[in-house]
Amino acid sequence: MIRGHHHISMFTKDLKENNHFYTEVLGLRRVKVSVNQGDTGMYHVFYGDRTGSAGNDLTFFEIPNTGAARKGTNSISGVGLLVPSYDSLMYWQERLDRMEVKNEGIGHYAGRDSLVFEDREGLKLILINHRGDAVPGEWSPWEGNDVDAKHPILGMGTVEMTVEDKSALVSLLENLFGYKKAGENDEAAVMQAVEGEVFGEILIKQSHADKERPGKGSVHHLAIHSADRPLEVWDRLLKEKGYRTTGVKDRYYFESLYFREDNGVMFEIVGPKARGFTADSSARDLGNHLDLPPFLEHERGEIEAKLRPIEEWT
Repeated sequence: MIRGHHHISMFTKDLKENNHFYTEVLGLRRVKVSVNQGDTGMYHVFYGDRTGSAGNDLTFFEIPNTGAARKGTNSISGVGLLVPSYDSLMYWQERLDRMEVKNEGIGHYAGRDSLVFEDREGLKLILINHRGDAVPGEWSPWEGNDVDAKHPILGMGTVEMTVEDKSALVSLLENLFGYKKAGENDEAAVMQAVEGEVFGEILIKQSHADKERPGKGSVHHLAIHSADRPLEVWDRLLKEKGYRTTGVKDRYYFESLYFREDNGVMFEIVGPKARGFTADSSARDLGNHLDLPPFLEHERGEIEAKLRPIEEWT
């Protein structure tokens, strides 16, 4: 039903700084530069593996006038990234220390060795020891960086959500989407899209703190990937259970729909039909220029005039 994460989308205030952190510090590839299709004056930039395969992409909307986020409940509160081994965590701790990125040192997170840190805007990131386990066959870590080839970021791991009503979110994931419960206590639950696999895992924490105020470094939504069920079916099932949806949206690179679960956390479901990021760019040229879906191409001049250059495009 759900094969795991597809991508996750955040807010940034400064895309130049954001671009430097995710490409030069974390060594991810910038695989697509586009715009928010609902607000074309806003960049939408994707970082991931060699071709931006599903389950890899960290995406950002740039909002230059946004303030700092206020951390709180009913939010997506952390993003896990998988690395191959415990030695990889040691490598990354040294790298982050050298690059003056504050981190908590090697510890434990959701039952695995981990390294927790924040990006320059306060987004919580967690490097997780994948223990040499297999990853989806389409994943292909980016090699065009200075990260040791034995210790790349492989793709997305555990995504953390902090909510007031843990049981409501557990029930939705379990009963509608087919997630398996990998562990639960009064304070938290671990749900897996594929039993035993961390690359589709969601850690749900219960909290009655103040609600999050979105801003730079906060998460807009998590996109999950439907393996074979059409989006029209998901749309019907959600509406039958009383959820409001956006209906199916054609994003050109993929099709999707959005809804908010009972705590207000936004999910996107990406359908099985997808063109991928090489639909309008060769693999070699990904991320080197502004790409627009065909239905926005006629507005290119106007769109480019509204955007601040990230850098000189190659």
